[in-house]
Amino acid sequence: MPSTALDSDIFRDIFTTAEMRKIFSDETRTGYYLEIEAALARVQGRMGIIPQEAATEIITKCTIDNIDFAQLKTQTERIGYPILGVVHQIVATVPNNLGEWCHWGATTQDITDTATIMQVRAALELVDAEIGKISAALANLSRRYRDAPMAGRSNLQHAVPITFGFKTASLLAALQRHRQRLSELRPRVLVGEFAGAAGTLASLGADGLKVQAALMEELKLGEPEIAWHTIRDRIAEVGCFLGLLTGTLGKIALDVKLMMQTEVAEVHEPFHAGRGSSSTMPHKRNPISCLYIHATAALVRQNAGSLMEAAVADHERSTGPWEIEWIALPEIFLLSTGALAQTRMLLEGLEVDEKRMRANLGLTSGLIVSEAVMMALGPRLGRQKAHDLVSEICREVVATGTPLVDLLSTNFEIVRHLNRADLEKLCDPGNYLGLAGEMVDRVLARETASIPQPRA
Repeated sequence: MPSTALDSDIFRDIFTTAEMRKIFSDETRTGYYLEIEAALARVQGRMGIIPQEAATEIITKCTIDNIDFAQLKTQTERIGYPILGVVHQIVATVPNNLGEWCHWGATTQDITDTATIMQVRAALELVDAEIGKISAALANLSRRYRDAPMAGRSNLQHAVPITFGFKTASLLAALQRHRQRLSELRPRVLVGEFAGAAGTLASLGADGLKVQAALMEELKLGEPEIAWHTIRDRIAEVGCFLGLLTGTLGKIALDVKLMMQTEVAEVHEPFHAGRGSSSTMPHKRNPISCLYIHATAALVRQNAGSLMEAAVADHERSTGPWEIEWIALPEIFLLSTGALAQTRMLLEGLEVDEKRMRANLGLTSGLIVSEAVMMALGPRLGRQKAHDLVSEICREVVATGTPLVDLLSTNFEIVRHLNRADLEKLCDPGNYLGLAGEMVDRVLARETASIPQPRA
């Protein structure tokens, strides 16, 4: 019976995806164990380390239909690890005692860690594809709203005008960096393990490194320069990367939540009948994807910390920290893909209200462009005097509600230098967007030119 949100029949496709669950399923993980054992037999048979007849039989029997999962559960509970149970079941199917050559020179952690890396490889492909789709959605928003003015906000208050395209392009630039990080970490992380009991490959003598190299070539994984049984930075790096990635997704969700507030109402999540409904308030349209993104991203960061704890492992084979990874790493990937899927859905259907953005720019009667006025007066009055003068007028705007441009136009010191037409131009938020458009263009240019694209 499902008991967590990640395997619940009701919640599981909200917090994760079927594709990621499959990668971290018992069947897929055990299938990787078998693939590794078959590849090891193939390599060792070819090299004459084990009899070719034994290798052929072992390879033939390393199939998932030869595994009794109920028996494997019992074996794992008794032994403490699943690998020996898998090996015992394969050995039992191989005739003439030839199965005794299975798992030759390997240790449990070799198979477990290599299978984990194979899961990570497959999982990162899904992550990569989702990053690409989210990037495409952000790029579309950035192009469409390149010049759409809105209020920039600092400490939840109006700062200076920006454009909505600038806001989305800033997020797109972060996704581009994440794609670059993913490209860079793959060679470091996608490295198998085959090192024997304490990492020295003593059980295979002079052939050890040759077997290791051939095995990694079979599995299309990087070859380790030295054993990493208790050096867990590879696994921790993946968790930290996903923590960074989902942190950006959480930032997207937070901003959308804030912009969906009734008093702001500049964007809304995609709508379909009943989504975001309240059981008691018929008018409500609550954020939904944002809430799930926030929750999953927070848990990814917590679990990434667990992987850092697992990196503190004792001697050459550890007494416990390793098992932290068995719990935390699948959850990190499952939650991350849930956050990615919700973010993609959110951005691909995001409803943007440009009129409301423009209206909100006027909420402060022109105060949002006070910096523009100050900077225009600075060369004429001196920066500090200009700042103090405009600040005093801003306080009067707040107290009286009189538009900034009207009060500026009645100040003798100011009108000596700037006439009404000059001031009206300065007080138009659309005229104080800085180089937002050019920056958007730079990010969009990188999107098509220099960032690694998702794999087919």
